[in-house]
Amino acid sequence: MSTTASVAAPASSQSTAPAGSDGPAKASGLSNRFAWLQGLKSPKTMVGLIILAVFILLAIFGPIFAPYDPSSVSWETLQPPSAAHWLGTTQAGQDVFSQMLYGARISIIVGFCAALLATAVSVLVGLVAGYLGGLTDDILSLLANVFLVLPSLPLAVILVALLPKSGSAGIILIIAITGWAWGSRVLRAQTMSLRRRDFVEAARATGERTRSIILHDIMPNEMAIIASSFLGTVTGAILTQASLSFLGLTSVSEWSWGTILYWAQVNSALLMGAWWWFIPAGLAIALLGTSMSLINFGIDEFINPRLRQANAGTKAAAKARKAEAKARRRGAVGLPTRAKVRPIDQAGTDTTQAAVSVDSSGRAARAEGTGSSVAAKRAAGDVTKASLSANPAVGSASHPTTDPSVVLDVRDLVFGYGIGDDATVAVNHVSLTVRRGEVLGVAGESGSGKSTLANAIARLYRRDAATISGQLLYTDAAGTTTDILTMGEEQLRRFRWDELSVVFQSAMNALNPVLTIGTQIDDVLRDHRADMTKSERQAKTRELLELVGIQPDRVKAYPHELSGGMRQRAMIAIGLALDPEIIIMDEPTTALDVVIQRQIIEQLIELKDRLGFTIIFITHDLSLLIELSDTIAIMYAGRLVECSPTSQFYLTPEHPYSQGLLRSFPTLSGPKRALTGIPGSPPDLRRLPHGCPFAPRCDRADDLCLQERASLKHLVINGVTVEVACHHPETVSDLKEVSHV
Repeated sequence: MSTTASVAAPASSQSTAPAGSDGPAKASGLSNRFAWLQGLKSPKTMVGLIILAVFILLAIFGPIFAPYDPSSVSWETLQPPSAAHWLGTTQAGQDVFSQMLYGARISIIVGFCAALLATAVSVLVGLVAGYLGGLTDDILSLLANVFLVLPSLPLAVILVALLPKSGSAGIILIIAITGWAWGSRVLRAQTMSLRRRDFVEAARATGERTRSIILHDIMPNEMAIIASSFLGTVTGAILTQASLSFLGLTSVSEWSWGTILYWAQVNSALLMGAWWWFIPAGLAIALLGTSMSLINFGIDEFINPRLRQANAGTKAAAKARKAEAKARRRGAVGLPTRAKVRPIDQAGTDTTQAAVSVDSSGRAARAEGTGSSVAAKRAAGDVTKASLSANPAVGSASHPTTDPSVVLDVRDLVFGYGIGDDATVAVNHVSLTVRRGEVLGVAGESGSGKSTLANAIARLYRRDAATISGQLLYTDAAGTTTDILTMGEEQLRRFRWDELSVVFQSAMNALNPVLTIGTQIDDVLRDHRADMTKSERQAKTRELLELVGIQPDRVKAYPHELSGGMRQRAMIAIGLALDPEIIIMDEPTTALDVVIQRQIIEQLIELKDRLGFTIIFITHDLSLLIELSDTIAIMYAGRLVECSPTSQFYLTPEHPYSQGLLRSFPTLSGPKRALTGIPGSPPDLRRLPHGCPFAPRCDRADDLCLQERASLKHLVINGVTVEVACHHPETVSDLKEVSHV
């Protein structure tokens, strides 16, 4: 039996917080919880909020404390402001101050309700049109354009005439109908910009539903625009209501600021010099609009966590500098003392924390709980994942399993962008066999088709992309084989992340900038594991972070608060959330220094050995693949030109292109040699040469290469099977068997 010790608690946490107390963790949690209040500290925002609060209080309590009935007439006509009538009286002796208090309620209710309704419509139309595109976008954009070209006020006048007795509810509806189009246009443009961002692609790859992606991934990134649009619409709605009332198109007996202006205009208040009759209403509208503009200044900082932290840090530093300068002037103290910092290693973990224990078999053991080792489950036959074919979507197809060790069989895949004869083939007749538990490395220059192949396997491609032919046969743990290309939408959604996950390059772009790391992992669990409770999801999230070397207390950290290596680890944690069989890693170590790269690779190898998943690793770095991979596949101009076991590839690469790639990297052992690289540039996929696409750059090319494209051949070299597409492979003399694929 294997004996496993539990994970030791961090020593630092035991020493800093007394038993039974939350200590600094609680303070940190409270700080993060109320960090959004930093956006309210701006003087402009505070002034705007104070003005708005005054008007809202007047709208709520004003009619209660109004000194007079606003419609009550008296003999005190056209009296200027006095102690008895703070804002004077009208021509009929009505108290203007009381009219202002009553009018505030109607104006603010109409303004805010119309803005809420208009903003809701603009958000719905803008986000749906921008994300879905196609015919949906055409129809919704046409509708928005029609409302944009129609003058809003004349249109509102016409609609009011059609609804003469609808009251305030009708005015709210009319203003919302005429005021949603501009906001939807702005949101549509922003959504179209966001929908191809890496973090949205990552959400699609996790199998999130379209509704969930729009609500949880795209909309939070547009909250500043939505809030700004709402504030602007409030001002516009109040002005529109006042304009309609001023024109006498609303009920003149229902008091609003616009109604006050209407009666002032009808009774020629300006000509009679009764400035107190119309100036207060106009000033109130202007002040309310000003408050909305001032609040708008703080919207970005209020909503964006990165701006909140940056501004808070800037203000804290400025305050510290002022305090230090003041202390120096007084001669009281010198430089401020700095708090002691706990040592942190390159992985971002506390070096005082004990390592995970190792069982008797030599494998690191995971803590008991919601995330027990998947490898152990699979070894014991306790596979809880339902087979993909258990509830197949319409159009899916299952195939008999021929080799249980093969987890993915790519057969003659042709994949391109565009339609018909104008299509550009980016993956051209590619066949690959990926075995269970191995690391398949895919390398090649930019534009060779590596990432396109990965997107085709996960069916994460642009709307203008299409699979022209081929099969992607996936064999699950139960032994059932399914063609990924024939999966329906619901089956494909379950397949992604349950069976296949993707770790995208550039983790800063692939992670949603306005959601915490814990929230993004929780999204995956909530969408695919509906039976998990909130506490179980939280425990699983913390376990996943600990599994990849991130302290669990960073669960509430935003992506910008993590280093590059920690962000990449967080992406790996998201990829492991549902214990998939295959993980596609598209250049996961790009932009990381060599030390962090080494740590990431070592952790990947350790996790693969522990959990038993398969990796398809895509990179430009052949030296990295030689260290990591079991098999290396080389792509050029959309085609697979060589596929070989790593040891054989390193000793004797068969294709001239493979040799050129290897010669581009310096050797760390043996005699020094000049780095030659590969002359020329990759070909244009739209204008490939008639023969071998590498022939113009190859020093072995002859007439045969220029006239005929080499097919992929199986070569048995010293007992090792190698696949190469070349008329003149390196070791023809050792060739024992040749079979065209």
